[in-house]
Amino acid sequence: MVSLQSPNPYTPSAQAGGTDDYHCTLVDPHVTTDSTIVSSQFFPESPEVHHAILFLVPPSLASQANLANDVGKGWTCFGESPLPGTSFAQVSNTPWLSAWAPGHGLDTVPAGTGVPFPAGSLVVMQIHYNLLVGDKPVRSKLVLHTVPASTNLTPLHLDLLPAAPDIPCPTGVTGPLCDRAASLADTGQRFGHDAIQFVNFLEQFCGRNVADPPGGDTTSCTWPAPTGTIVRLTAHMHLLGRGMKIVLDAGTPNEKTLLDVTNYNFDYQRSYNLATPVNTKSGDTISVTCTYDPTLRQQLPQLRKLAPRYVTWGDGSSDEMCLALVNYISTSNAPSL
Repeated sequence: MVSLQSPNPYTPSAQAGGTDDYHCTLVDPHVTTDSTIVSSQFFPESPEVHHAILFLVPPSLASQANLANDVGKGWTCFGESPLPGTSFAQVSNTPWLSAWAPGHGLDTVPAGTGVPFPAGSLVVMQIHYNLLVGDKPVRSKLVLHTVPASTNLTPLHLDLLPAAPDIPCPTGVTGPLCDRAASLADTGQRFGHDAIQFVNFLEQFCGRNVADPPGGDTTSCTWPAPTGTIVRLTAHMHLLGRGMKIVLDAGTPNEKTLLDVTNYNFDYQRSYNLATPVNTKSGDTISVTCTYDPTLRQQLPQLRKLAPRYVTWGDGSSDEMCLALVNYISTSNAPSL
């Protein structure tokens, strides 16, 4: 068992008029031999912790991570990549070890699998604080349960498949930020220009008009499927989210619904181990579709005091996401039968 905790309490502080703080802290698990993670448990220790992602820092990136850590103070880390100066395309350089969101307890990986944890690795704890809930000092904790790498387990891999939300203000609701361009500019002010670039990347990849994408209560995007065997799926949205559907090879004779969440609840998020794992091959696709209820912005205590806005993808609790997490066994790692 490896227990990791921030060396000092951190008091979240929103920047540029926002209500969110993403803060990264580097911790040294002192792993001296190659190991495999079989379960994890994150203890947020405070209600303002919106979610947490734990990233592996391989020995080759240790010096870069130590520099960013600023002698234990950590660093601001909005976005999908934990280390400063890296992009979404470089996420695989610092893969996810585990993630926590409200509703999760002990997270055990599917039977027979594990997450590689090489000797000499460091861990980045990226924690999203929602200041609409509170701003007290927090010292979160993570416990990793590991076994020796020699244990006969198959490596578990993760693909992140996002779609771009474009949710107009509800009928009859008006305000300056109900204009998409103004809302996106505000997102850039709160999280940096990279946030706008990521939204534009998603729109383009998903085949939309970057300057004027279609708005509505649903969004979808199709991605290449990983080649191997899908064993677990997780749906992630924010407070307006209502449902997510994940479909293999949509629109073809081989179409298969892998997951259909119709009662998404931000406060009780969960992962779904597939009762029957699904094999995929090169050329297969996965389509991700999310549905939202924009009227919740005027109803939920956390959101109703905020100015109305056209809601796009963003790192804030008052923004939205549509993100499918796909855990799979790679064809190259599949056990022989």
